[in-house]
Amino acid sequence: MCNLYSITTNQAAIIGLFRVINRYVGNLPPMPGVFPDYPAPVVRNEGGEREMVMMRWGMPPPPRAGGYPVTNIRNTTSPHWRAGLVKTGKPVPCPGE
Repeated sequence: MCNLYSITTNQAAIIGLFRVINRYVGNLPPMPGVFPDYPAPVVRNEGGEREMVMMRWGMPPPPRAGGYPVTNIRNTTSPHWRAGLVKTGKPVPCPGE
């Protein structure tokens, strides 16, 4: 799983695809590169409704990695990643590969 992606669609398409009720992202311009540690729109369930908010994009590093940013997850069966994917796994508007 690579955490670099781009957003080339418009906000209305994202809202329609994910049935977003509330949006807190302001004007969402095209984002040709969403890099780790950059803000990006995320669709999440909050209070029984779907909302789109800006959040910092990326995955936390494994404890033994020394705190360096992680840009790729190759082994999603690792106990470290499984816990993070279950806790933070949210639908994120992004193009397919």
